[in-house]
Amino acid sequence: MGRRVFFSFHYKPDNWRASQVRNIGAIEGNTPVTDNDWEEIKRGGDREIKRWINDQLKNRSCTVVLIGEKTAGRKWIKHEIKESWEQGKGVVGICIHNLKNKDGVQSKKGRNPFDDFTINGEKLSSIVKLYDPPYSRSTNVYSYIKNNITDWTEEAIEIRKQY
Repeated sequence: MGRRVFFSFHYKPDNWRASQVRNIGAIEGNTPVTDNDWEEIKRGGDREIKRWINDQLKNRSCTVVLIGEKTAGRKWIKHEIKESWEQGKGVVGICIHNLKNKDGVQSKKGRNPFDDFTINGEKLSSIVKLYDPPYSRSTNVYSYIKNNITDWTEEAIEIRKQY
């Protein structure tokens, strides 16, 4: 088992796609939360959500943002990226829109969530790598991610050390 990472993604539309990436097994991810558990966490309000996220980020060396159609701009995705960067973790983005969901449907490509941040006057998107698998078939996208996710994670950790 490789690095321990935190997976950040928009839960409702991308949970199925994210679980495919998490199940690759090349890197160890944070513990998945069930719908019921997430509803319980949300009932605790913003404070409880932040606590849960921060607990999940502990002992992780990198945050992998799995980017679907509506990932960018979401409050908690932004929080996870910000916290990860501030804690010195590597950060990397992977587009997952061409992975099929449980109904066999792909989605549209979403915008880069790292465009929402600036570090020392430079857009975070010019620092953090975003990988968009160059395939339209879901099985090819999966294989591409599987073959590269370990290297992308290591590269993100090395990039973060430079800032």
